[in-house]
Order: sequence, then C-alpha cells, then structure tokens
Amino acid sequence: MSSELLESEAAPGIVRLTLNRPQARNALDAALIRALGSAILRHSALEATRVLLLDASGSAFCAGADLGAMRMLGQAPMPENLADARALADMLAALRACPKPSIACVNGAAFGGGLGLVAACDIAIGSPDARFRLPEVRLGLVPAVISPYVIEAIGARAARRYFLSGETIEAPLARELGLLHELAAADALTSAGLALAGEIALGGPCALAAAKDLLGRFMPAAPGGYTAQLLATLRAGSEAQEGLAAAIERRKPAWNR
Repeated sequence: MSSELLESEAAPGIVRLTLNRPQARNALDAALIRALGSAILRHSALEATRVLLLDASGSAFCAGADLGAMRMLGQAPMPENLADARALADMLAALRACPKPSIACVNGAAFGGGLGLVAACDIAIGSPDARFRLPEVRLGLVPAVISPYVIEAIGARAARRYFLSGETIEAPLARELGLLHELAAADALTSAGLALAGEIALGGPCALAAAKDLLGRFMPAAPGGYTAQLLATLRAGSEAQEGLAAAIERRKPAWNR
C-alpha cells in the first residue's frame, strides 16, 4: 500500500481508505491514482469487505489534480499523456462499478478530480466547511474524465453552470444539489460515516451488490475512452499549458490580462 493512501479496517467489514498527501492538499498524482485504483479493485473482490469509506488527512479532502504533474504530462509524448488520463478514468470507473457500497466523508476543499471522487461514490457526507469547485475552464481545461459522475450527481442543468463558471459550491448548496446527502460537524464526520456504513452493512452482501448493479443499469456508461482522450489532448495544447503555468506561478493567464 502506498504511503499516499492509508488503509485500515475501521470496523468489521468496513474499510477506510484515507487520502494521505496533506502537504499537497491530497492532490491526485499518478501514485495516488494508482494506489486508489488498486485498493478499489482488491476490495471489490474481497468477501470480507462490506463497505468502503473514503476520507482524507489534513484540512482538504482533495484539491484536484496535481497541477505540476498535469503540466508535465501535457508536455510528454501523447502515449504517456493518454495513459495517465486513462488511469484516472479507470480508477473512477472501478469506484463506480465496485460491488461494495462507498461513502465519501468530505472535509474542506474537493476541487476538480476531488469533486469527481465524491460524485463517483454512492453516498457523500460533508462537514460544514466542505466546498466544491470545477476550476478546469479557468486553467484552459474541462472536467473531462469526471464529467459523467458529476452530471449524474448534480444534474445536467446545474452542471452547465458550474462546468462553465468555475464557481465555488459551499456545503449547504452541495446538499441542495444532491452532491452531499447530509452534513456532519467536522469532528463528527468520520463517526457519521461509520454509523451510516454500519447501517448499510446490515444488508445482505449479495443484495447490496445486486442493488448497485440495478442502479448502474439505469445510468449511461461513462465514455472513458473519449473523456481520457479529451483530457490528454487539451492539456497538451497551448491554452492549458498557459493556464496551468499561470496557476502554478500565481498569476493571471494571458487571456485574462
């Protein structure tokens, strides 16, 4: 298990996966994406695992993509760039398809890919300081790989606004939109998640897996190949390279000067 992802059994059958890059606000890099994908696939096949609980160390749930890594991948040969984008798409698809119910416990910022992680989970609980943002267009990008899960979570109409504006969604609005199912005090967030996980674990394992499969049949399949290609193509372009550089250098991009 990577040090960027901590794994523990919080209660019998309830596995806690903790994003552990607090110094980088738990931004998604290749190692963390790989560790998450591996853990999800492993627990999907483990009979002893009943529920997955996803949370994070530090003051932020997940700040989204590691911007430096995103910029470098845009400069890499396209096969390498595309493979990284597909790894993110595959991890999110594995989370959505996992036969074990998943609960996200969200503290602080969940931006970009972090919002995508929350949307790909079955249930999400947030603290009052949880906030969400899709900042990609301000970087010369789009929320490509995460888009199917976000659109399902908040609806197409709301997605149009937040995909295009990059505005911050505070916790009460996130609950109103359906991204969060409930709010819990920051110091009670994990216990609220564990309590709900315990309620879910009372269900029969086969019945829970069948319920997830049933729900999945009413949702369109995520076009992972298309969204990964879109991400790889855009971040290799001059606009995204400028937007990412501007964000890293804490300045306005050329189109906003």
